[in-house]
Amino acid sequence: MGRVRFAQKNIAFGYLGQAATALMSFILRTVFIHYLAKPLLGINSTYTNVLSILSMAELGIGTALNFALYAPVAQNDTEKIKSYMRLYRKAYTAIGAVVACIGLVLAPFLKYLVKNPGVSTAQLTIYYLIFLFNTVSTYFVAYKYSLCNAQQKNYIQTNIATITKIIVTALQIAVIALTKNFLLFLLTDAAVQLVQKIIVSQYLDRMYPFLKEKDVKPLSAEESGEIFSKTKALVLHKVGDVARLQTDALIITAFIEVSMAGVVDNYTLVIGTFSNFVNIIFNSVISGFGNLIATESKEKQYSLFKVYRFFASWLYGFAVTGFSIMLTPLIRLWLGDAWILPSAALMLILTDLYFKGDRIVLSNFKTAAGVFEQDKYLAMIQGFVNLVLSIWLVQKIGIAGIYVGTVVSGLIANVTKPVIIYHVCFDRSPAKYFADTARYTVSVLGVILLCSLIAKFVLAELSVLTFAVMVVIITVLFNGIFFLLFGRTEEFRYLLRVVKRA
Repeated sequence: MGRVRFAQKNIAFGYLGQAATALMSFILRTVFIHYLAKPLLGINSTYTNVLSILSMAELGIGTALNFALYAPVAQNDTEKIKSYMRLYRKAYTAIGAVVACIGLVLAPFLKYLVKNPGVSTAQLTIYYLIFLFNTVSTYFVAYKYSLCNAQQKNYIQTNIATITKIIVTALQIAVIALTKNFLLFLLTDAAVQLVQKIIVSQYLDRMYPFLKEKDVKPLSAEESGEIFSKTKALVLHKVGDVARLQTDALIITAFIEVSMAGVVDNYTLVIGTFSNFVNIIFNSVISGFGNLIATESKEKQYSLFKVYRFFASWLYGFAVTGFSIMLTPLIRLWLGDAWILPSAALMLILTDLYFKGDRIVLSNFKTAAGVFEQDKYLAMIQGFVNLVLSIWLVQKIGIAGIYVGTVVSGLIANVTKPVIIYHVCFDRSPAKYFADTARYTVSVLGVILLCSLIAKFVLAELSVLTFAVMVVIITVLFNGIFFLLFGRTEEFRYLLRVVKRA
């Protein structure tokens, strides 16, 4: 089965899984807001971010080892795979222990991170320890998925996650509706996740029985050194990414209040659902990119890179156009005016979302190519800029100030990563990349302006009917205009051929 067929299979299962989990998540969020106190949603969001920061202890070892697996998997070198996987297992066992220790040390300081939580310190601590258990236990199974993904069988992990999510969400909805108890809500998730991890571990052991063999040759000094070198660079990437991507909710809870984190989380749920759908495509081809880089010419690599970059610009442009006009009306229809986010903050979030489309393609290609050292300080700079600007501006202009930091720090990568990739991977000038960025961005802004003018009339009286009509108008206008502008490009023609072959 070729790269395209693996990608198609990963995407198909990814979409089925995402559609099911998205529907369940929206139902769960509606039930949560109806039955539980507003601050609890903020606590749930805040702890998720705290544990994401703790997961920084992984420090890129997984990414470096996944990259190392591409070649032996392509060559069907079982002995080398065993060697890498043994190192992976030992590393993740140690990481799990480190996360557990750091997490326990942080527990007494939770009360300083959450402003106006609406619950006692003891309750805050118990909730946190459940989140910590879920995170730590993941490290003792997660490494086994790496071999599936290196074989371009991402759908295995996707299907397991989908089934688990459906079971967990259905049980949590029942628990909330029947008991209105947040503690039982968390314990339900923890129990199901634990059972899943035990079953998955046994399943993957049967799928790859050679991983349990004792006669494993150690990696050479050169091979270990390469992983160590890439991991050192990825440490800086990881720390910077956490400072940029995982701190917004913490700043909100510390400087505004925990309830506002819940308001933002509703918008994040909607935007994140879109991102998850789209990222299924791009994440499904990372391993394909790794195989492509290992077997094809730079010209072929460059050609496919341009295709996926164009596709990302189209999809993220369409999403940002729709969200800029329809997201707040959606929240009003769904939850009511009490859950509305200030428009300035929303526009900044969507600005970052649009440029995130380019960053995903750039980052995925860098990961597949193993290009980690050249920009090892970039993420640290981004994280520093984000923290300084966000903490300073939130005290000056409120919640919008947090997202000014997010946008500015993100644009640093949009400017620097293309330069690195084009020189290191393609031996080309990035001038064409930035010219395309300008063309795509101006086109998106033009469509947003046109749709905004139309929306003033269509959405003058907000209802489910007028909402649906405006969605159709945006869909037709955006895709029609983009087709007229870019339908004859090499990138569009390639995508069309892929769709016809599917």
